[in-house]
Amino acid sequence: MADAGGRSGGRPRLFLVDAYALVYRSYFAFARRPLTNSAGENTSAPFGFTGFLRDLLRDHDPEYVAVVFDAGVSFRDEIYPEYKATRDRMPDDLRASLGHVRAIVRGLSLAVVELEGYEADDVIGTLARKAVEAGIDSVIVSSDKDFLQLVAPGVKIMNPGRGGPGAVAAGLLDEEAAERKFGVAPAKIVDYLALVGDPSDNVPGAPGIGPKTAAKLLASYSGLDEIVARSEEIRPVRFARIVREHREQIRLSKELVTIKRDLDVELDLERLEVGEPDAAALYELFSRLEFLQLRDEFAEQARGGKKGSAAEPVAPTEIVTDPAEFQRIAVAVAEAGMVAIHTESADGRLVGLALAVEGAGPWYLPFGHLRPLALDAGLMDEEGPANLPQPGREPMAALRELLEGDGTEKVAHDIKRHALALDRAGVRLGGDWFDVSIASYLLEPGRRDREAHQLAHAEFGEKHATADGLRGRGKSRRSLAELAVSELAELCGGYARISLRLATRYRRRLAREGLTRLMTDLEMPLVPILMRMEKIGIGLDLDFFGEMRRRIVLDLEKLRNQVHLLAGGPFNMNSTPQLRRILFGEQGLPVLKKTKTGPSTDASVLEELAALGHELPQRMMEYRELEKLRSTYVEALPALVDSETGRLHTSFNQTVAATGRLSSSNPNLQNIPIRTEVGREIRHGFVADPGHVFLSADYSQIELRVLAHLSGDEAFSAAFREGIDIHRQTASVLFGVGLDGVTPAMRDRAKSVNFATLYGQGAFSLGRQLGIPRNEAQAFITAYFEKLSGIREYLDEQVERAMRDGCVETLMGRRRTVPELRSPNWHVREGGKRIALNTPIQGSAADLMKKAMIDVRRALDAAGTEAKILLQVHDELLLEAPEDAQDDVLALVVDTMENVAELRVPLVVDSGTGRDWYGCKG
Repeated sequence: MADAGGRSGGRPRLFLVDAYALVYRSYFAFARRPLTNSAGENTSAPFGFTGFLRDLLRDHDPEYVAVVFDAGVSFRDEIYPEYKATRDRMPDDLRASLGHVRAIVRGLSLAVVELEGYEADDVIGTLARKAVEAGIDSVIVSSDKDFLQLVAPGVKIMNPGRGGPGAVAAGLLDEEAAERKFGVAPAKIVDYLALVGDPSDNVPGAPGIGPKTAAKLLASYSGLDEIVARSEEIRPVRFARIVREHREQIRLSKELVTIKRDLDVELDLERLEVGEPDAAALYELFSRLEFLQLRDEFAEQARGGKKGSAAEPVAPTEIVTDPAEFQRIAVAVAEAGMVAIHTESADGRLVGLALAVEGAGPWYLPFGHLRPLALDAGLMDEEGPANLPQPGREPMAALRELLEGDGTEKVAHDIKRHALALDRAGVRLGGDWFDVSIASYLLEPGRRDREAHQLAHAEFGEKHATADGLRGRGKSRRSLAELAVSELAELCGGYARISLRLATRYRRRLAREGLTRLMTDLEMPLVPILMRMEKIGIGLDLDFFGEMRRRIVLDLEKLRNQVHLLAGGPFNMNSTPQLRRILFGEQGLPVLKKTKTGPSTDASVLEELAALGHELPQRMMEYRELEKLRSTYVEALPALVDSETGRLHTSFNQTVAATGRLSSSNPNLQNIPIRTEVGREIRHGFVADPGHVFLSADYSQIELRVLAHLSGDEAFSAAFREGIDIHRQTASVLFGVGLDGVTPAMRDRAKSVNFATLYGQGAFSLGRQLGIPRNEAQAFITAYFEKLSGIREYLDEQVERAMRDGCVETLMGRRRTVPELRSPNWHVREGGKRIALNTPIQGSAADLMKKAMIDVRRALDAAGTEAKILLQVHDELLLEAPEDAQDDVLALVVDTMENVAELRVPLVVDSGTGRDWYGCKG
């Protein structure tokens, strides 16, 4: 016996929500008096949709929910172009609000499900079938009558109530209700719809056969096939003639109205499980939409806890000073199967480690404190610090075994940093890893405040101390080793605890948003590889850098004298006000751009003034570039060489660039200049160890190849498949000449347009780059998209998708939201368009490089080589290998990188070897 909400026999239920049906219903419920916010956005659909989902969750308490969207062009449009042709185009203000709708679904911790090329009906039909097979009841939430064909034991329909947005029908339509509605059993509803047609979807049906006749025919015959086969027996005769003359149209109609139930879509119950709403995200969203009552409802929860509930009690961190105590802790950690860790170090030495598991801890283990514990905790005499032996030493065998063991998952914020700290202390962190900062990055790639205490505040409303805050400032600033044990214990224990809570929350969000595989198969396997690269470092030729510095200092002095001569006297070349006075005051050069303090003297201004024939700006550009090389690289890099290893060690960052690209810092080796010869020359200073060589493997034009794959443009793709220079091929198409007729100038312009397409540049930027008028640059862009129409269609589709879904995706499913597209500011919206255009391309290239790093490292390990990956810069991998193995290693690396993914066009890797980095490019 089912209850009012449809729960029967205690079986779990999956509610399958037809998203667009509810979106339209919510939008038109306010058709006479649309809801808008102060930014002028129509908020009717998001408001009604929110009310419905919240009522659904409150009144029916479902175990699983899938909010299903149409995705792309349906196969029905391909077999019958007139399908749904009579429907009005979605209103622009409704389309603009779809990103908010999806954000609401995410905020409520519900899963979005969609499958490219299929309508929501087919995805719902497949999931309903799979749910029943898994012993789960399905409730299809939609007002679309076509879904009644799916009604069966375990599958019911909920028709959203007509009482306005948020109304949810209490009863569910079962087989008996479906038969009452159409006069035929659910098994015959498809045949019924094929006969009567559907004007709303432009399904033709059998002209002249209405609902009553269709029901009578299906009562007399087993189904549509028998009706068609025995059409001459049908009476009255005119219905026989209709069936006979329109039998192909009837069969087509049946194909159009039949909901597929065999799609390749997974019933991922972990992802579909209903979780706790993300109060902070909903508070921010409802504030922006100006749903004030909803905003206030989530305000207190967003600050850290459910409304009306007391704050969760926080257990103090237990300080462990006896190695024997760790046996007890190890048992608790092993039973939990997952442990959060947090370390702090000073001068490369581990000071302390905190551990926390669900329901126990945190525990703090002091290893390198300078202050006696007795002074702040009274736990021992004042003879010395209460430090445990370093974790790699024998008395700490139980701890080392736990940390190195594969049986326990390790969770942390910035886990690579903690793993490196433990590695220096003699412990290799084993098991599976989960980094909450990377999880946050995948969920919100544009976020900037991603430190542990910032995530704690954003997610739970909690405030946490920071290491810098404890150390103080100025003369009173202390090292972490000088802090009281109790101070650092609470800091580290608090972060271990918060990492554990964040991991639980983020896992659910990753699953619901379809990002789990990106996390587990791409980002996390990359972490130990980057850690290995950071630990290895790279060799520098200090003598080379010394000689280069002496040469640059002389060149700078010459440039300084030239600039002073052109300026009519000496001045501080690093002073913007003085340079501004000389350029625009004394020399009267045109002001091209202004800042709050006056005319701009930035690089773009100097470049444009130089292009106008002014020598002083040209020399200033040369001076600035050379000075930056001196200060940022030639002098700075040798000073950063590690005294113990004799090598330079950079840090690789996975959570900085919103496109998914890696970045590096301390020092930044991603931005070593390559546009000028003197910039490229710096690479001579990066050298391989004796008996070894560098191997460079660089993807050739990977972003353009990704564009060819994503767009499917034949003219663009042909060059890559046939091994033709892509810029020459583009010039041939653009200028209407054969490949042999392409001049160097034509190729250069085609190259500029190709990359302008990648980065979403407009006519102004392209014109400035090519040194041509804006209208001429626009003509190039127009001609480009006319000749390469597949690229234009793809780019337009990306912007449309970003407007519809609020985000864009890479080949591997990395997502980036584009809220800029909803801004009332034109310049911000244009920036959003550029993000929507280049993120899928740049992000896909970044994902391919990350996968290549993983595959190359695995291939090298499997081959048993001594080769090491040293650097990843843009589209290049730099490795170091024994000289006598270089050919085999290079062949292995190139083959692995070129086969990292199967695209419509081949991936090509340019490679080389050399004693230094520069030599690899020879």
